[in-house]
Amino acid sequence: MPPREPRPVAHLELHTTDQAIARSFYTELLGWRPERIEAGDRSYLALDLGEGQSGGIVECGTDRTLWLPYVSVPEVHSATMQAERLGGSVLLGPREGPAGWRSVVASPDGGEIAFWQAKSTVPLDGTTSRPRRSGIPPAAQ
Repeated sequence: MPPREPRPVAHLELHTTDQAIARSFYTELLGWRPERIEAGDRSYLALDLGEGQSGGIVECGTDRTLWLPYVSVPEVHSATMQAERLGGSVLLGPREGPAGWRSVVASPDGGEIAFWQAKSTVPLDGTTSRPRRSGIPPAAQ
């Protein structure tokens, strides 16, 4: 079997119980620029991580603060099923949002990772498909 091409991290998200403390810490320490985004009835604190990378901070009822990387995949359902076949567990099944599909899985040792499949725009001539950059972070969907 030929080696797989590495999948890039598309988004890095912090899940925390105190968004204000996390925002202050990371903006002061690393210079990451926060921006509040309103998406429907939800609010999201997006972060400019520099050099085109995106991130965000989500305040939620997490048991522990953790960084969740979103990895770009060609098809979120297939990636989720592959994680299960390899012994992982599905924490959030594939779901659609305005800009794409996402799921969250845990590895057998408990590490968590999210899969991200951006929606594409297809030109009328059908020649190519390119990811749409909507500005809506995965967790805000």
